[in-house]
Amino acid sequence: MITKIYKIFCAGLVGCGIAATLTSCEDFFNQESDDVLYSDQEHLNNAVDTIYSLTGILAKLQALGDRTVLFGELRGDLVDLTEYADSNLQAIANFEVNDNNKYNQPSDYYAVINNCNYFIAHADTALRSNRNEEIFMKEYCAVKAIRAWTYLQLGLVYGKVPFYTEPLLSKDAAEVAESSQKTLEEICYYFLHEDGLMDLPERYNTEYPAYGDIRVPSKLMYFPLSLVRGDLYLWHATLTNNVKEYKEAAKQYYTYISQRNGLNSAYPIGRSNLDMWDLGEAKWESPRTSLYPVDETATANSEAITMIIGDSLPSEGHYSELRNLFNSTKDNDYRVSIKPSQRVKEISQATPNCVLSNDARSVFYAPQNLTDYSGDLRLPDACPPNQRPEVVKGVSVETQKINKYPVSREMTHIIVYRRIMVYLRMAEALNRAGYPRMAYEVLSEGLTNQVIDTKVIPYYPTADDFNYLVQFDFNDARYENCEPEDYVTRAGFEPLATHNTIGIHTRGAGWTPMDTTYVLPHDTIEYNATKRAQLVKEQQAYVDSLILAESALEFAFEGTRYYDIMRYALRQDNPEATMKKIIGARKGIDNPTDVKLTGRSSWFLTWKGKLGY
Repeated sequence: MITKIYKIFCAGLVGCGIAATLTSCEDFFNQESDDVLYSDQEHLNNAVDTIYSLTGILAKLQALGDRTVLFGELRGDLVDLTEYADSNLQAIANFEVNDNNKYNQPSDYYAVINNCNYFIAHADTALRSNRNEEIFMKEYCAVKAIRAWTYLQLGLVYGKVPFYTEPLLSKDAAEVAESSQKTLEEICYYFLHEDGLMDLPERYNTEYPAYGDIRVPSKLMYFPLSLVRGDLYLWHATLTNNVKEYKEAAKQYYTYISQRNGLNSAYPIGRSNLDMWDLGEAKWESPRTSLYPVDETATANSEAITMIIGDSLPSEGHYSELRNLFNSTKDNDYRVSIKPSQRVKEISQATPNCVLSNDARSVFYAPQNLTDYSGDLRLPDACPPNQRPEVVKGVSVETQKINKYPVSREMTHIIVYRRIMVYLRMAEALNRAGYPRMAYEVLSEGLTNQVIDTKVIPYYPTADDFNYLVQFDFNDARYENCEPEDYVTRAGFEPLATHNTIGIHTRGAGWTPMDTTYVLPHDTIEYNATKRAQLVKEQQAYVDSLILAESALEFAFEGTRYYDIMRYALRQDNPEATMKKIIGARKGIDNPTDVKLTGRSSWFLTWKGKLGY
């Protein structure tokens, strides 16, 4: 386990007399003596130095796991708190976080950043093997991506933060760093244009340091360069309304998809990743298959891409609280702190579920007001209804189960990136880049070259549009759209293994390609540039709302919701009013709550006058 390795390593340093001797500005960092590894060495130029320094960085990431989810979920509209939630959680949900909140600890982010700074400054990337191969570039690129991701999280949480890229090894240096501030927009700009992150070779999207398994494959502990770049572009484009950068964001996400499993390979959404009603099911007892929990594997078609690894015991390091906050367990007397909101139930239940008939030629729609399951099936999959009651101290307590943080696993790992997230963010970027039809196809039936050639490119007749769109190569030999017959259970129909591509909406809402309630408006080819621009603008607004709803259905409880809402709001005429309206609907669209958002600065946390606005 990471923490054990890290503790053993630090103990070894002390024994060897080379432990870090960092003395930092106490008020700013509140760091301990092991917060920077090898601070008295000029270079990290051997395998032991490099491996353990990177392992130390990964260990410090553990402290960010829970709050990444809690800051991103509690401030959104998909969860509500129960009477058992403590004051720290209540403060986050109510936008009243003060300096004493246990989750408001920017020092944990800076512990990661300072170690990354040290590694980047001192790793000897010029070393080559006797075969002239770069020895430490995998580690170097991994750390560059971790630093950029961590700074982006800081910017998303606090809005404006002290920013430095050199290792701080003294109190004076820390005090200087406090005075150097960057906003979220400036953080994105720095890593896109000044850091050199964009110049790192694409091969290190998938070539990672191979450290074996630490509960999960070590491959799952790294942050792919293209995904970090894509997020930076997506946020900067949103903050500056930059169409060119939306295009770059989409290309970065596509680059990861196209390279995930090597050249001439595929990383499709997957035919089996589907939650549907059994065909012809008259009693509507339950759907078939399940999407959650996400497999923690590193196979060619695995959903998980990047995770922050948790500890297995509460007494060790950074044991995640999430499964006890979301699930009824003996540890919390079966009383959960976080529950699905009324709003997420409304979003799910309002989604038509398009069910294929047994002949695969027609569809019908599941009833809207079923007792256990209605609408989209991803919410009841993630949070199964009607959990059995438990008797606690003579009182019957209703229990809750959230499959995204299963109690059956020894520990909780936080998923940072997964496959559907990459596709959905690519769709978001494509939509804002001016290609809402391409984005819609990601949701509706999935991308293949045939789909792009016949259902996308003809609607964008300029040479510039053509040259941009043909860069997205979903080769028909590797990406094949599923057909209705693939999901028919009657004799005579056999699913084809090569059919591996569906639209994201089909994962929980039934057979979307035949769903007449889920269509893109203005289905016409318009050659007049002025009229086409107006048509695209209207389609963009519609697809933006589709993507926001899809994000709710797909990523509920995973910690992305607040930031998805923020990007959506920033694209509206009145971002502040949009944020208040969406988040204020937690208890239901007809039961608005006045959330304490007084302006854009209130979207972020503050800390001791040093972080935030």
